[in-house]
Amino acid sequence: MTQSILVGGTGQRQLFLNPRYANRHGLIAGATGTGKTVTLQVLAEQFSRLGVPVFLADVKGDLAGLCQPGSAHPKVDERVAHIGIENFDFAGCPVVFWDVFGEQGHPVRATIADMGPLLLARLLGLNATQEGILNLVFQVADDEGLLLLDLPDLRTMLTYVGDNAARFKTTYGNVSAASIGAIQRSLLVLEREGGEGFFGEPMLDFWDLLRSGPGGVGQINILAADRLIHSPRLYATFLLWLLSELFENLPEVGDADKPRLVFFFDEAHLLFKDTSPALLDKIEQVVRLIRSKGVGIYFVTQSPLDVPDSVLGQLGNRVQHALRAFTPRDQKAVRAAATTFRQNPALETETVITELSVGEALVSLLEDKGVPGVVERALISPPRSRIGPVTEQERAALIKTSPVAGRYERAIDRESAHEILNRRALETLPEPEAAPAKKAPAQSRRSSNRQSVGEAFTKSLTRTIGNGIGRQIVRGVLGSLFKGR
Repeated sequence: MTQSILVGGTGQRQLFLNPRYANRHGLIAGATGTGKTVTLQVLAEQFSRLGVPVFLADVKGDLAGLCQPGSAHPKVDERVAHIGIENFDFAGCPVVFWDVFGEQGHPVRATIADMGPLLLARLLGLNATQEGILNLVFQVADDEGLLLLDLPDLRTMLTYVGDNAARFKTTYGNVSAASIGAIQRSLLVLEREGGEGFFGEPMLDFWDLLRSGPGGVGQINILAADRLIHSPRLYATFLLWLLSELFENLPEVGDADKPRLVFFFDEAHLLFKDTSPALLDKIEQVVRLIRSKGVGIYFVTQSPLDVPDSVLGQLGNRVQHALRAFTPRDQKAVRAAATTFRQNPALETETVITELSVGEALVSLLEDKGVPGVVERALISPPRSRIGPVTEQERAALIKTSPVAGRYERAIDRESAHEILNRRALETLPEPEAAPAKKAPAQSRRSSNRQSVGEAFTKSLTRTIGNGIGRQIVRGVLGSLFKGR
């Protein structure tokens, strides 16, 4: 098994990423169509061959081919010869497919409680006042022992807090009906974007991302994100939640000989778009400290300007593909990219960035003692796995034989806030009134048509129990009576 990570070559020498410094994070940048995806694929399979598990999002469907061996091509042969790669062979990697929607991989879920109010506020696009109300709702749920697992739990909890605002005012502060309504509307939007299936149980066990395949090679976890990327806020928040989970649960390992996990964050600009200062502080903290947990984060984006300076300064390993300088912002991005490298006297970096061909990049990697290497113009190594998507049959076969097959497919719906609060409401209903005595037909006075509360409830339940909406109402009223069947 290889003990180093070959990134590319200049024609005179090969450029290797030292695994010891792979957890110092990295950046893969460049304009559309310049080769970022192939660079990501090359690094992912090399980490896997080194025995390091990988997590990445496949936003275009092009990375699924990592599970299959590549095939010979004259351009591949030419590049192998130029870089001087010996014993080059085609091979696939052990891959596990994941999908928030459960269509192209194993379902990925998180609970509302585990996501927390800060990330949820970002996901829902809430302002500061609404975020404060959301924090209040979480606190009430904690104090009353109510589990928040899925969207119905949160929706019911919001209604409960809104209906009892006067009772909670002295303990928790004012509860604005307008803010409650705004959060409820945001939940509807999230539900229509597919967020409903994401929240619930069984929640993703992050240890399932750290598995090794046959022969000790690292498992590559591919999140099918071609549909998810159309809900950019959900996409970015999910990946940030996953990073937070790894940060909070993994033990400290310091600077190990190789990372415990490498995390590729594609379309990284979505992470920082419309981010509140509080959340940006959390992101910076995670990026700064997670390397001590043995996790390397590699941001993939079009321009270095997409990443805040406070985060960009922590990315030690860099692969910069071509940038275009058509607009003033493009020219600023070129200058910014050029100035972040350790300069090479033999290279006019700012000029070269606009001249790079497809598959060519400026590369700067951390060397001994974590010192950035001098920037080099290099051809990126060709991948050993297939470039491009897989067939539906190949994907289905891998999902069926996956080491986590059957663990996440069936959703679990245990008793939580939604069921408990609905049961409380049912228990507070008044007892049904006694039925009035039946009048003789000859009596001229008409009997009252007014229904008691109990009669109205029973008739409404009877009318609706036969359809889908009715089944949801029955589940809401009767709680977990039929769960698990």
